Amino acid sequence: MTERFFLYDDTEETKTRFVSFMGENQRFDLAILYSDRHYGKAMVMDIQGSRFAIIGQDDLDEEGYIEHAFKLSEQDASELREFLYEVIL
Repeated sequence: MTERFFLYDDTEETKTRFVSFMGENQRFDLAILYSDRHYGKAMVMDIQGSRFAIIGQDDLDEEGYIEHAFKLSEQDASELREFLYEVIL
């Protein structure tokens, strides 16, 4: 067996927020992780949908990003984006 070559293997303290809210059409169950790892962006995980994305303010402004990352309709993505604008630093 060959030795495993790691690109990195770090342990880091994170701040994690778990939040659940109802949108017009669906429920959102999210875990939002804040760390220094992703250049000030947060890792947003959709627990029910098994999807995640690394998101900053610039990503929220990018047309179609939330729809694509979380496989959401335009209306559902708009509700999620509105919430994330409030919590993404």
